[in-house]
Amino acid sequence: MESESNEIKPIRSRRGFAAMDRQRQREIAAMGGRSAHASGHAHEFTTEEARAAGKKRHQRTAESTPPSAS
Repeated sequence: MESESNEIKPIRSRRGFAAMDRQRQREIAAMGGRSAHASGHAHEFTTEEARAAGKKRHQRTAESTPPSAS
C-alpha cells in the first residue's frame, strides 16, 4: 500500500491551446463563434426550442433528486 503513495507521475507539458492564457483562449473561441454565425453554420434556438430544452432539463433534475426526508 505504501508503494501506491510513492508513485511518480510523469510531468506533462501544456501545448497548443492549453498553453495559452485564458484571455487568449476566449478571444480565439469568440472568433470561431462569430465565424460560425456569419457562415450560417451556428444553431440559434427559437423561443419554443429553448423552452422545450429547459423543460426537459428540469424534468431530468427532478427525476434524479431523491425525495426529501420531511
